[in-house]
This record gives sequence, structure tokens and C-alpha cells, in this order.
Amino acid sequence: MTAKKKKLSLKALARGRPPTVQRQKSISRKATRGLINTIHQLEKKKAQAVAKGDKAAEIAADAEIAALGGIQKYQQASLQGQRNDRGGDSSRVLMEWLKSKLAASGLEANGSVRMLEVGALSITNECSKSGFFDMERIDLNSQSERILQQDFMKRPLPTDPSQTFDIISLSLVLNFVPEAHGRGEMLLRTLKFLKEPDAAESNDIFPCLFLVLPAPCVTNSRYMNEELLETMMNALGYTKTHSKMTQKLVYYLWRRTSCIPNRIPAFKKAEIRSGSTRNNFAVTLRGSTGSTG
Repeated sequence: MTAKKKKLSLKALARGRPPTVQRQKSISRKATRGLINTIHQLEKKKAQAVAKGDKAAEIAADAEIAALGGIQKYQQASLQGQRNDRGGDSSRVLMEWLKSKLAASGLEANGSVRMLEVGALSITNECSKSGFFDMERIDLNSQSERILQQDFMKRPLPTDPSQTFDIISLSLVLNFVPEAHGRGEMLLRTLKFLKEPDAAESNDIFPCLFLVLPAPCVTNSRYMNEELLETMMNALGYTKTHSKMTQKLVYYLWRRTSCIPNRIPAFKKAEIRSGSTRNNFAVTLRGSTGSTG
């Protein structure tokens, strides 16, 4: 009887509740940053163990992550970071860039623009409140009934154009992918879910990708800088239309300006900056002949 009750309790917890209803205890800014960084490092350690087939190291990393509170604690820390007194949610920057263009294009706030938000934590961010977007939100560990629990890399591919999106948001998602090649695969996969550019369209906004990274990913990485990132994105058919850098974050808006290229060049990990204080953030792309499956 006890076991049955426990099972039901776990199932209820898995459903999650909206953050606005389930109020979490606040943690300090320093503790928030420390927890997020530690879990990032442990996820990388786990991925390396899996790649090497080291089951003992994989289990040890999982245990350390669980001891810190697991993905639920990570998401609580991330939600703390979205509070106005912690800098607010990143979609505010996106809306600053889009509002005037949306108004100029004649689009009304009637949910006509399809948006896929990967790694969604909240259903009340600026994009959600704007009224312009028909929002589809996904996350590995949903904290709301209105956020689908799903891995973007395992999401079924669109079978017709009506299932594609005008805009995809990857806000502090790419950096959480533990391996460089996995990050490249994620960027490549966005092409399958975005609408293809249409020369007949009057707007100069969509289709586009909103990308947010910790600033050190491009300012202090041994293997990545803004120039290389832009070269990679251009190779995928993206053109940078907006960017903004703060002390902690870098924001980009990339417009898709061409269909899936017939050939995508390979980008391998190569040192750009030397020094013991550099981080190892990298993105690699395997060469392809136009297939992004």
C-alpha cells in the first residue's frame, strides 16, 4: 500500500505546476549562479562518461546532480534568474527588437506568428504576454501543464509546412548541451522546424532564430568567438539582424535567408584563444550534403 501511494505521488509531481502557482523559496544570486554552473559541469562530466562507456563515472555524476536537487533545482535557479531584480527574462530583449517591426509590417496581436520556445520555463514571459505569438513551449522537465515535456532533438519532424514555425527561441539552451557536436546538431536541426524563407513575403523579420548564450561562451572561450559563430550561422543560411551583449549574456536574432544549403562545410574544434583562464565552450558541425535529419 505504501509503495502504491509513493508511485502516485511521484506521478503527480512529474506533471508539474505553473511557477506562478507553485512559489519556490528564493535563493541568492551567487547561489543561483553557482548551482547553474555546477550542474552544467556535471552534465558535461556525465556526457563524457557515457561517450567513454564508463558506467561508474556516469552513475557518480548522476548522483552528484541528484544531491544538488537535480533538474528541478536547476530550473528553480533559472526561474530566479528571470525575476526582474535579477535582470528579467531574455524575451524582453527579443520584444524590444520586434515590436516596431511587427507594427510596421501590419501584423496584429492576434497570435498569428508561430513560435517554438525550446527550454521554456515560464508561461508569462514577454513573448507570451505580447499577444503576437501562437506559442508552443517545450522543455526536458516541464514545470507547467502548458509546457510540453519534450526533447527538441527527439521532437518528431514536421510532415507539412503548417507544422513549421516563424520563430524558434533557444534561450540559454545551446550552452546546456554537453558536447560540441551536439550543439552543432541542435543548430542544424532548427532548419527543419523553421519555415523556409519566402521572397514574396513583405516582412524582413521571419523566419528567424532567437539565440541567447552566456557571454563568456563567445568572449572567453578557447574555441569560439563571435566571428566564428557568425560564420557557422551564415553557413546554415542565417543572417544576423540584431545582437546585444551584457556583462553576463549575449543575445542574437538570426534571420533565415536561404533554404537548407546543398552543402554545409565542416567546422571542427580549433583553438582561437590560448590561456589557462579560458573556458572550453565549442560548437562543431559535421560536413553535410543538405540532409539535416
